[in-house]
Amino acid sequence: MNDTSMGEKPDFSIYHMDDGTVVNTKERIYKQVDPPAVKRPTDEELWVKDRPGYPNLEFLKHHFFHEGRLHEEQALHIINSVRTILQTEPNLVRVPAPITICGDVHGQFYDLIKLFEVGGDPATTRYLFLGDYVDRGYFSIEVMLYVWSFKLWYPTTFSLLRGNHECRHLTDYFTFKMECTHKYSERVYNAAMECFDCLPLAAVVNDQFLCMHGGISPSLKTLQDIEDLDRFRETPTAGLMCDLLWADPFEDFDAEHNPKFDHNTVRGCSYFYSYKAACQFLDKNHLLSIIRAHEAQANGYRMYRKSKSTGFPALMTIFSAPNYIDVYNNKAAVLRYDKNVLNIRQFNSSPHPYWLPNFMNVFDWSLPFVGEKITSMLLAILNICTQEELNSDDYQQHPQERAGVIESNGPSTVYRRPSPDNEQHRRHIIQNKIRAIGRISRAYSVLREHSEMVTELKNLSSTGKLPTGTLMLGSEGIRHAITTFEEAKQTDIQNERLPPSKPHQKASEPAVLNKHNIENMNTELEDHEPTVSTTPPKDSRPQIKNKAAPL
Repeated sequence: MNDTSMGEKPDFSIYHMDDGTVVNTKERIYKQVDPPAVKRPTDEELWVKDRPGYPNLEFLKHHFFHEGRLHEEQALHIINSVRTILQTEPNLVRVPAPITICGDVHGQFYDLIKLFEVGGDPATTRYLFLGDYVDRGYFSIEVMLYVWSFKLWYPTTFSLLRGNHECRHLTDYFTFKMECTHKYSERVYNAAMECFDCLPLAAVVNDQFLCMHGGISPSLKTLQDIEDLDRFRETPTAGLMCDLLWADPFEDFDAEHNPKFDHNTVRGCSYFYSYKAACQFLDKNHLLSIIRAHEAQANGYRMYRKSKSTGFPALMTIFSAPNYIDVYNNKAAVLRYDKNVLNIRQFNSSPHPYWLPNFMNVFDWSLPFVGEKITSMLLAILNICTQEELNSDDYQQHPQERAGVIESNGPSTVYRRPSPDNEQHRRHIIQNKIRAIGRISRAYSVLREHSEMVTELKNLSSTGKLPTGTLMLGSEGIRHAITTFEEAKQTDIQNERLPPSKPHQKASEPAVLNKHNIENMNTELEDHEPTVSTTPPKDSRPQIKNKAAPL
């Protein structure tokens, strides 16, 4: 409270904390944290003066870094301008080296800034992104607008491919549609979907590497099959276009016993493809390797078995979202191909502002606090006997109750007409009510103390609810659910599936994992040996090197 003399008007701008610290309520308590950008930029601030309609990239980066937003018309201009460019591109784009190849970003804007530091300035570096710019992370619209702005500036050296999340079905099921309507409007979301329909499906790098988001297909015989597709539509749930975005290699890809293709039970659509299928496709089309994204990797990348005909890995997976959804504790990586050398550059996650799950507001988030207080009051009212009496089966009722009269503390008296047969029954009813309120109170206490964690873990079950008794286990029981990268990946596996179609979709939200679900792990970069090292052969096969980016 404020110290004021008699009759003196209190100064509510000054507040004394419990530890004696005096703070000004008109100022930020933590001045080392920059305030968010609450003002939307004018056209003069956003667009470059000598290039009207082209965003100032440095301004845009800093504006989004401070959680700023654009005017709706500005966002629509960027999206629609890039759509016009994408409409002119073929299904299969061909790009030369040198180039930086990037995997999934998934709305992790602050890690995207680090990616450009590691991969090179887009003004002087050729880029190829393999899709999945949105969903899961809470800064998807910032990622899209920032990446799209580079495409607007550098249309021939900044290439974008479509991922499985660039569609209406997944963005509606996960977070992108919710984010667009929360930060902008459904009009912006619809424009983004129309733009996603125009994204190319695959790329050939330096006439050596076939790049796509997912993988190959039993319907894919030659590169011409990709060029013949009609891509300007919602991603189908079967067929070659689906497989390019959804297919995965077998987990034991290197094994000889796998069939060429098999139904993808993890995704619920498309196929698993084998080493045999990959090598056969590469040999037939005179290619060196397949580079794809689509799967989180602990080190940000994975090299698979070498082709017998080339001595080079038949398949490579690249994943560029570090500490994926704040849970996986994985590194991220990009591939830098230059002068016949393929460098693997790793990087760790960057700190970012915190959002409540599913863009929840603080009033909904605070309901467990209110619930705990209400149940505490109910428990105090109903707790008319001791715990020993509750647990006892032979305590006797008050003589007046057996006689049919109960005197209250107030002026009124309540009369009952009990029979000997229902006395025991009534006693058990009272006991059960008190115990039930006690359990509810305990549950609300856990909800209050660990509300973010519980809110996000409750959707891990197919019913959208926590398993019975989970809240009674307390924080340790909840935290025990996920402890490692592999356990996080297994727990999150249902979110890797094709979601159910709307008429049959469950009412529950998709499972959302959060950094509070797991124990902290040391994610400091280590010096890794090169996964693959080839000597400079006469057929100009590239060398592969591993390089950890500085933290």
